[in-house]
Amino acid sequence: MVRRFVNLCTLCAAIFFASSIAMVIIYRFAPVKCTPLMMIRKAEAFSQGEQLVLKHEWVPIERISPDVISAIIEAEDSHFYEHGGFSCEDMLEAFYRNKRMGRIVAGGSTISQQTAKNVFCVPARTYTRKLVEAYFTLLIELFWGKERILEVYLNVIELGDGIFGVESAAQEYYATSAWRLDARQSSLIAVSLPNPRGR
Repeated sequence: MVRRFVNLCTLCAAIFFASSIAMVIIYRFAPVKCTPLMMIRKAEAFSQGEQLVLKHEWVPIERISPDVISAIIEAEDSHFYEHGGFSCEDMLEAFYRNKRMGRIVAGGSTISQQTAKNVFCVPARTYTRKLVEAYFTLLIELFWGKERILEVYLNVIELGDGIFGVESAAQEYYATSAWRLDARQSSLIAVSLPNPRGR
């Protein structure tokens, strides 16, 4: 029985690692059309008797304004190009803050970690999810590189009720494209990120 259990665990682990690496490699080239959070938002709306129409249009990073790219990096992860996926200083600060509060109120996540969470994880505030997020963060740093991580992040972040990605946000709020966002518009989008549905 013990041997069978060990063999089963080994098989499950092998399947998980193989499938996760395959997904990361696929998304290195293919647009991310759907994320767990998008499905959760639709399910939440459905449970309240509403129908949420998702607004999500993928655009390559070359069609996103440098102003919005700079504003979001500055607001979310000013050391994005310097770290390997994690900011130990921010994570320690978040850990001690959570300890003081007695619950998880901060994550200290980098853009790489947020991208991994958005694409591959459910947004539960648990340390188990943080471990899975850390695993995928390592994978995307290894297989994607910074430009692809940023491209995916800018296309999947939640920026309003049912609005995902900077292209959809630009169309919804400013009746323009992500490429034509100016510095002021970009700053307003960036400051909404901590609470996009509220702000």
